[in-house]
Amino acid sequence: MQLLSALNARLSRWTMYLACLCLACLLMIVVYGVIMRYVFNNAPPYVEQVALLLIISVSMFGASAGVRDAGHIGLDSLVKVLPARIQFWCKVLVYLLSMTFAVALFAGSAEMATSTWDNTIPTIGLSEAVRYVPVLIAGVLITLFAIEHLVAQFTGTEVIKSWH
Repeated sequence: MQLLSALNARLSRWTMYLACLCLACLLMIVVYGVIMRYVFNNAPPYVEQVALLLIISVSMFGASAGVRDAGHIGLDSLVKVLPARIQFWCKVLVYLLSMTFAVALFAGSAEMATSTWDNTIPTIGLSEAVRYVPVLIAGVLITLFAIEHLVAQFTGTEVIKSWH
């Protein structure tokens, strides 16, 4: 468990760093696009596609780090009034559902990446499959993080957040 926790803590931290870097790049590319369009009347055609790739990256990396640190949205007001044993199984169910979602996310994005591999994003010249790389990575990370939470739940330990 300690090895998994250490690995996941590091992965989560680096994932959040990557999400922050993508967010900063998103800000720069959008500001650049606005300046080029409205000041110089010369809108670069690639800005929209690069911004879209960065939005996908920010959301997927941020979501996976949120799962590790249990930062996802939860309606726990009802669960908190339930007996401890039922609370335990509600948490198990949440992480099993998170894993199911992550596996479906991975499988769906892998299928989309393989089906769009030969297509090219016209303005930037990359394969359409590039759009699905952050989603594939997030699927793997969410699965790892949910497994860690399940193991912690059954061993009675606590997952220490990456961001204190």
